[in-house]
Amino acid sequence: MKYSNFEAFYQDYLKEHAHPLNRKMHYIGTSGALIFILLGLLTSHSKFFILALIFGYGFAWLGHFFVEKNKPMTFKYPLYSLRADFQMLFDFLAQKLS
Repeated sequence: MKYSNFEAFYQDYLKEHAHPLNRKMHYIGTSGALIFILLGLLTSHSKFFILALIFGYGFAWLGHFFVEKNKPMTFKYPLYSLRADFQMLFDFLAQKLS
């Protein structure tokens, strides 16, 4: 399935993240990744950027494999998925999602 725009992708993305625990794991992973990216920018240590990838994707993929029991959309749509991870976190913080 090809997506013509991000909005169409995001609706399917949310369906693949229906379990509350999986969403929480994504929120933790994305928030942690943001912190590591910030630390990397502040200190110029590349290890923080690597930790951002490990932490962010680690929590997300554990949520998919063990909680949601589905395959991450990242494997087929990496850029849309990355954007959707941040969009879902921002929507949650703005109380647009439960």
